[in-house]
Amino acid sequence: MVRPTAQREPSESPDPGGEAARARSRAAWLAWSLCGVTLALLGLNLAVVLLGWSSALPEGFTPWEGQAIYAVGLIGTPVLGVLIVLRLPRNPYGWVWLGFGLSFALFIFAQSYAAYAAANPRTLPAPGMAERVGTMGWVVALIFLPLLLLLFPTGRLPSRRWRFLVWIVVATGVFVVVVGAARPVRSGVVGPGGELFGVGGAMGEAGVYVLLVAGLLSVFSVILRYRRAGGMERQQIKWFAYAAVVIAGCVVLEGLLGLNLSGWWDALFETVPIVALYAAIGIAILRYRLYDIDVIINRTLVYGSLTAMLVALYFGGIVMMQRVFVVLTGQRSTLAVVASTLLIAALFNPLRRRIQSFIDRRFYRRKYDASKTLEAFSAKLRDETDLDTLNNHLVGVVRETMQPSHVTLWLRPDTASKKDEAPG
Repeated sequence: MVRPTAQREPSESPDPGGEAARARSRAAWLAWSLCGVTLALLGLNLAVVLLGWSSALPEGFTPWEGQAIYAVGLIGTPVLGVLIVLRLPRNPYGWVWLGFGLSFALFIFAQSYAAYAAANPRTLPAPGMAERVGTMGWVVALIFLPLLLLLFPTGRLPSRRWRFLVWIVVATGVFVVVVGAARPVRSGVVGPGGELFGVGGAMGEAGVYVLLVAGLLSVFSVILRYRRAGGMERQQIKWFAYAAVVIAGCVVLEGLLGLNLSGWWDALFETVPIVALYAAIGIAILRYRLYDIDVIINRTLVYGSLTAMLVALYFGGIVMMQRVFVVLTGQRSTLAVVASTLLIAALFNPLRRRIQSFIDRRFYRRKYDASKTLEAFSAKLRDETDLDTLNNHLVGVVRETMQPSHVTLWLRPDTASKKDEAPG
């Protein structure tokens, strides 16, 4: 007797594909929501800045121009997070950027809010609560900072040994947030600087230092990952390293211009590294023109060195020639500037070629050697007529430039000549 097979209702049938699609849809909706909230906070920040633009700020507050620079510079952080979540839904790195952008947006919005309340007393409610929101946003941003390094670019830790650092960061961040939340809220207008966004108390400040040290330790995770990586992942880390060099350059330039920069210059030197970081990480994670980083690094090394040398020669030539004119004529002359300019123009191309050759030999040795090998083979190809000798040269070139595990050369038989020789 054949029993009829029980059929499931359509609603009870398994639908893993549909469930996955719904999960992606929910993740996309949440990501866009966080992005929208972050952009709204940045927009409110700009609105507060425009409203208070003509108001004189008390001493110690960041000028309105600087606060506007902060807001504009952070616009790309939530956008990058959304793009990563949509493109790579299984990679949690996009959520880290969304959290970092939202917390930092809270921080700078609270800063602008408190600045406007300080410049225009009794115009905005709860300036003390703005201090509390700014403190929380700043601390949460410090929690996300080490995660931005530890999870780059795969969304996974380099190894299980780094889990302890993640637990330390999370536990310390929660502790600092609780300490900051336990402080009494001041109802009046608060002061600028550390008093405005300090976490309060020795314990809270110690927790902040722990988070900063954890961020520095996270840099070693990127170095360790680069040493173990290969192929595409190494190219991704090169983009991150290039952004790190830009950040270091901004720090050095700020130190050369003056350690006590204030105003919008200070905001600019703090915002440019963030923009460089998320731009480079966006290219690396989304793999847009990923392998262009080698060309960018090469051009940066060449033209950076060339610019430094030409500037040194230009000003050095002016100083030396001015001294010669003073000795000979007793006065300065504009001919020193003209002569230095002509010298720079004459040295530009020869010096650029020499620097390019030096950098290729020093930093791109394998590529440089391969290029020279191909040039030598091209010269032999024009003069050599023996087929066996060319075969040996070709195998040697492939082995030297490509470095494969095995090389085999196969020549197609000349079937046309055999057909011509066959009897009709």
